Amino acid sequence: MADHILVVEDENRIRDIIRDYFTAHGLDCDLARDGEEALDLLRDHDYDAMLLDVLMPNLDGFSVCRAVRAKSQLPILFLTALGSEEDVLQGYALGADDYVTKPFSLAVLLAKTRAVIRRSRGGGETLTCGTVALDPAGHTCTVAGRPVSLTKREYDLLLCLIRNKGQVLSRDQLLDKVWGIDFEGGERAVDVRIKSLRSALGSAGKQIKTVFKAGYRMEGG
Repeated sequence: MADHILVVEDENRIRDIIRDYFTAHGLDCDLARDGEEALDLLRDHDYDAMLLDVLMPNLDGFSVCRAVRAKSQLPILFLTALGSEEDVLQGYALGADDYVTKPFSLAVLLAKTRAVIRRSRGGGETLTCGTVALDPAGHTCTVAGRPVSLTKREYDLLLCLIRNKGQVLSRDQLLDKVWGIDFEGGERAVDVRIKSLRSALGSAGKQIKTVFKAGYRMEGG
């Protein structure tokens, strides 16, 4: 599954160059021309990282970063002409994972983007719970050594459950952690995705326990 990147940049030429270069290297890119369009896309799509310009019309990058961080840990890499120490520190203070100033090398930008995605997935760590094993860096899942195909939402949900194994997570908590910023659906979305995840995991699906009136818990040691 290719990593899915949101590129938020008001300059058409820069936006298209990044998309073409990243696509040529196996990444999928969606494009936004300003902060408002970026937030609209974030409500409707899942991304592995966001490249975010600062100086944009309608809503600047710092405001977008602040809004995203209120709900999500999506990796954010600022891409901007604002290279003063004060600007860089402000970006990091708002929760940016990295900061690249213009002009930039496309190869370096790609390497940094992959690095923040890799860090967000826990590097080379393998997570296990019972017969289920996840490799966040490779974005793979196995059950008793057998590869299992999951959608991105199913994978992120399972990752959240395993990282909090033994703990009851409410539907609201799962919505915040997995669906992210300003999701407009209800708790039913969690139940539907849990059902599909259990089905995909086969016999290991029973490790996901329903806790009456409380939420869900991953078991398995």
